Amino acid sequence: MKQLRIRTLAGLFLAAGVLSWAGARLWNSVGTLPSVPLAAPIVLAVIAVVLLATALSIRARLRAQRERRPGAKGVDPMMAARALVFGQASALVAALVAGMYGGTGVFLLEQLDIPARRDQAIYAGFSVLAGIAVITAALFLERVCKLPDDPENTDNDTQGTAPAA
Repeated sequence: MKQLRIRTLAGLFLAAGVLSWAGARLWNSVGTLPSVPLAAPIVLAVIAVVLLATALSIRARLRAQRERRPGAKGVDPMMAARALVFGQASALVAALVAGMYGGTGVFLLEQLDIPARRDQAIYAGFSVLAGIAVITAALFLERVCKLPDDPENTDNDTQGTAPAA
């Protein structure tokens, strides 16, 4: 499984942010703007907590297994793989959602004198922070689930070259 790249997540965040900002400007010119739900940062925060709890649990189980503690539960490889897939998918979606709410929030910064728009900007800001928390927790989970490098295959420079005669 390929590792998540920060550049990919940042690119998704920026692209979604720019499109959301432009969409908010267009939508506002019609006379209305979709609202940022209060539940958005809450749901993202719950996902971040679940990812963090999963990562801490797997890390503790792996540590107990490495230290050969009596009664230590091993980590099922399929469970770890599913957790990793959930983390990566959550990070990708969180980058898109945080970018979307970030773009809307930037647009709303121009209208903070209107109380309803100020509340929407606050919800959007908390959504971006919660999205960043999801991404951070997913990257931590990915690091916890990473397999150690195989010492026999550490020399990758010789791949694809002919053996010396």
